[in-house]
Amino acid sequence: MKQELLKEEDVIREMKTVLAETLRIDEGTIEADSSLINDLGAESLDFLDVVYQLEQTFGIKMARHQVLEHVEELFGEDKAIDDETGELTEGAVALLKLRFGEEGIEIEEGMDMDEVPTLVTVRSMSRAVLDILNTLPEKCGACGASDWKLDGTKIVCAACDAPATFENGDDLTVAWLKKAQEEHNLF
Repeated sequence: MKQELLKEEDVIREMKTVLAETLRIDEGTIEADSSLINDLGAESLDFLDVVYQLEQTFGIKMARHQVLEHVEELFGEDKAIDDETGELTEGAVALLKLRFGEEGIEIEEGMDMDEVPTLVTVRSMSRAVLDILNTLPEKCGACGASDWKLDGTKIVCAACDAPATFENGDDLTVAWLKKAQEEHNLF
């Protein structure tokens, strides 16, 4: 069910706090469309810390694998990344454009797979958090109530205070990929 307790601006605000602490930068320098790598100086290990902090902040489990890794697992080797060159395939480019939307990102066939993490912005990562939060169940698994509230940044049952349970990021990514493949036949 699409939850209404946390909005995109709430998640972006928390993202900025997490990024400022993790990267040791001024929160005021972080914009919603800042690239974590190109604009904020994040490195690969920083992503692990950011993901962990977001999981703790919102009570969720983020994806552990990149979308292109899931493509290769689901649809076969060489479907997203050319094994010889490390470049994105035409299908991968189309898929990433679907995934990121038309946020002014520049993705083209032949782009090196190592450049893909530079496309991750505060906004795109916040949307990944929201996708997970929007899997809020209709009813509390502990008591069956249908009323949710915020406890800080975590969604809990208004009747018994049990934390909400959500689908994890990897399962959501796989489901999205299957649907995208069904609708667009990319691979």
